[in-house]
Amino acid sequence: MPTKTVRIPTTDGRADAFAAFPDHGERHPGVLLYSDAFGVRPELEERARELAEHGYYVLVPNLYYRHGPAPVTELPEHIAAEIRPAVIAQLMPLIEAHTTERVLRDADAYLRFLTTRPEVGAGPVAVIGYCLGAALAMRTASAHPGRVAAVAGFHPGLLVTDAPDSPHRLLSELTAQVHLGLAEGDLTPEAISELNQALDAAGVGYTTEIYPGTVHGFTMSDTDAFNPSALQRHWDRLLSLLDRTLADG
Repeated sequence: MPTKTVRIPTTDGRADAFAAFPDHGERHPGVLLYSDAFGVRPELEERARELAEHGYYVLVPNLYYRHGPAPVTELPEHIAAEIRPAVIAQLMPLIEAHTTERVLRDADAYLRFLTTRPEVGAGPVAVIGYCLGAALAMRTASAHPGRVAAVAGFHPGLLVTDAPDSPHRLLSELTAQVHLGLAEGDLTPEAISELNQALDAAGVGYTTEIYPGTVHGFTMSDTDAFNPSALQRHWDRLLSLLDRTLADG
């Protein structure tokens, strides 16, 4: 499985990113994968490799490239529950600096780069995200309705907020099919209802599903939140979504 570190030109510099793709000369559908708050690391690289094995070119950008190449902060091999708050506190200034304006500028650059790779087909792409990456995926899909056919978010964060530019308030242009896999407690019933109403109004096909017996971060095997059966459910839902929305390369 070929992998490489690439540099993506952006309006604010050059973003480093991890890319994985099948080891044969054909062109494949593109997938932009946004990491969780902990960023690009072996867990995310393995996720990209596994997805690439199903026939996709997967691009995982370093969200925090303005602060340095990944890993921007030193992470333990396993992010245990008792140290998670301290790790998040260390990352919070980077997360807060990643404004909506920056997210959208970066999304333009990431999609431009992804769709011009010689290994990537001419059809639409998918955007997926974990934790805060789910909000970035939704923003990207909403801002690029002609290019993004599928959007998926798992244990999402910051999808429904009080902010005027909350992702759920910006779905009117969305055309992608959507799957959201929630941990128990990720969103209140009221927030889920508000999100579903916005998706209904956009007129897109979607599923919002609570994965039973899960806590936030359930797909990440390098954390205490990991739930193997929920990870498998995530793969079942994600691969089905990509299979029905992305044309062959």
